Amino acid sequence: MQRKETLSISDVKRYTKIFWKTILGFFLFFVFIILATSFGLFGELPSFRDLENPKSNQASIIYTADKTELGNYFVQNRSNVRYQDISPNVINALISTEDVRFKEHSGIDFKRTFTIFFYNLMGKKQGGSTITQQLALNLFSGEPRAKSAFKRIPQKLRELIVAIKLERNYTKEEIITMYLNTVDFGNNSYGIKSAAQTYFNTSPSKLSASQAATLVGILKGVTLYSPTRNPERSLGRRNLILSKMADEDYITPEIYQTSKALPLDLHFRPTSHSQGLATYFRTILKQDIQKTFNELSITKADGTPYDLDRDGLKIYTTIDSKMQKYAEEAQREYMKDLQKQFNAHWKGMNPFKGNEPLLIQGMHRSDRYIALKEAGKSDDEIAESFNTPTKMSLFTWKGDIDTTMKPMDSIKYYKMILRNSMMAMDPNNGDVKAWVGGIDYEHFKYDQVKMGTRQVGSTAKPFTYAVGIQNGYSPCYEVNNVPFTVTGYGEPWTPNGYGSIPGILTLRKAMANSQNFITAWLMQQVGPTAVANLIKRMGVTSPVPPYPSIALGSFEASVYDMTGAYSAFVNHGVWTEPIYLTRIEDKNGNELYSRKPKVVQALNDQHAYVMTYMLKGVVEQGTGVRLRYKYGLNNPIGGKTGTTNNNSDGWFMGITPQLVAGIWTGCEDRAIHFRSTNLGEGANTALPIFALFMKKVYADNTLGIKKGDFEPPRGGSTITLDCNQYQAPNQNQGSGKNNSGSDLDERLGF
Repeated sequence: MQRKETLSISDVKRYTKIFWKTILGFFLFFVFIILATSFGLFGELPSFRDLENPKSNQASIIYTADKTELGNYFVQNRSNVRYQDISPNVINALISTEDVRFKEHSGIDFKRTFTIFFYNLMGKKQGGSTITQQLALNLFSGEPRAKSAFKRIPQKLRELIVAIKLERNYTKEEIITMYLNTVDFGNNSYGIKSAAQTYFNTSPSKLSASQAATLVGILKGVTLYSPTRNPERSLGRRNLILSKMADEDYITPEIYQTSKALPLDLHFRPTSHSQGLATYFRTILKQDIQKTFNELSITKADGTPYDLDRDGLKIYTTIDSKMQKYAEEAQREYMKDLQKQFNAHWKGMNPFKGNEPLLIQGMHRSDRYIALKEAGKSDDEIAESFNTPTKMSLFTWKGDIDTTMKPMDSIKYYKMILRNSMMAMDPNNGDVKAWVGGIDYEHFKYDQVKMGTRQVGSTAKPFTYAVGIQNGYSPCYEVNNVPFTVTGYGEPWTPNGYGSIPGILTLRKAMANSQNFITAWLMQQVGPTAVANLIKRMGVTSPVPPYPSIALGSFEASVYDMTGAYSAFVNHGVWTEPIYLTRIEDKNGNELYSRKPKVVQALNDQHAYVMTYMLKGVVEQGTGVRLRYKYGLNNPIGGKTGTTNNNSDGWFMGITPQLVAGIWTGCEDRAIHFRSTNLGEGANTALPIFALFMKKVYADNTLGIKKGDFEPPRGGSTITLDCNQYQAPNQNQGSGKNNSGSDLDERLGF
């Protein structure tokens, strides 16, 4: 009996030793695994430098001159925000849901870890990661959460070590801010700033308890609890989080009861490169920045190029968000009406009769044709495909519509859609204030402000008149408005006389009413080379051959160049390069690049002031008079309408002391156009957009755009503009010819 008891005590001691050895062994093994992980045996860990500069795809932000965000360049739409700019509701909703002891632990919540361990043993799957551990996974693992235990265990170990490092190097506020800046909220929204804008069209600092709970609820499953895809589940999850916030005393019972009774009330604004303000401008800006970085070899410290979609650059522009909005509204309001005019104008007629090659060209340029060709389809198979009805989404001025249509018919449909572009700038410093490159970026991505050029028509006439003023001709000088042939510059050239006003007209009245004969007469006096040289000095970069026909705008130019050129008339004859990018900073605020406009004295200030007087005549008594009688703009405004052959292009260039704007309207192909000049002229297709834009601008007092007159030259004007006081030299008006040069300057008293 005694021997059995002794053996039992011995066994107990032996088993006790085995037990503690096993525990010690597990502990030492755990320590070894932790040490091995910390030395990178199971995968590379971030260095201290990496912790100080965590890698994450961060969107570059475009800022307007009035300090609003115009848009982003991104792979992941992620923008960082500071802790003080996040609503406490968001912080509290996250902590109460994801990590109630976040402020107490040092990266690892051992109490929660062991609790979760026993839950999982019972078959109840629970997540045990703290907010710090989740941040470690988001920032540094470089891989998604592993599903298999074999991969997840080493991943978890790395996560634990990085979490501890994070806690040592950052405050709790910094950790939770980094977490909220990195998590995916679905719908292409990464980080709390993008999520607040996407789902509620607000800033993170203004999120209510209900809104914050909705967003934090998404983190449980971006699809399962998406407020757009699964609103009922999202609502239930939101209310559960609100109850947890109430349990932790983050909100009062009254706020909880009020908040849970609210609907989701989304103000959903999905983020897309094809949506928002200034879509065309943002594309051109990106191309410009990439080109500038390449040309100037602007790179990161390690020599690698900057990535606008990932490196979180801050891009500052001259665009005014309000003017941009007004320009886009003006375009949309009028182009709807103009398209109705165009459709009614062609109703019952075939605009493609005789223009069949346009359809073939359109087919060959289409994505469908290219895809079929790459798939090895024959011409017959492609033709059959283009004549087989298929489902598609079409652009309309009332919004996109889903329909069934033959692809060839859709080509015809789009060929008949009128296009339009507009740019507005401050003539005094070159700042571009509004840029509307087309009617709908999603469907028509080609920018017509800077990339596209079209014949400028009569908007070129002021250049010839400006050279005439330089050569001593007065706005009051009278010329007989009869057919005129320009000779001595190649082939004789006689313009047509559409809209001619018979009789003797002053140069001001001739330009105001866009008279071709008198413009040709003036071209004879000054010569095409002088006119072409002035056009180039005023910033037109496209070719301007020195032919007499440039007087009527036979050359092509962009809206960007033409707007810049007209700004010189307002800015005392100084052409200031239109600029839209002022500076670029890296994500830490270090300046990478800044830009100043180029300036050229194209005209002297006396001649430039005369030209503003001439351009005001267009609005007071010429082709731009509907600005006054129809739109009520009676303050000093100058401008010039332009219409090209067959009414293919309609232009209006508008000038005010503080804003100059250029507008173009036409179809994709010049062969498709209005058949009537009354409908197709720039006064009907482009001028109304300028009028609507300026009415909106003048109505907004915060913009500071006044209705005053143009500033006279420094020291006052020395040129007589009152035609009642003008004494013309003794000239042979009947011949329509006149000598020019210094002798004329003397006789006119200039």
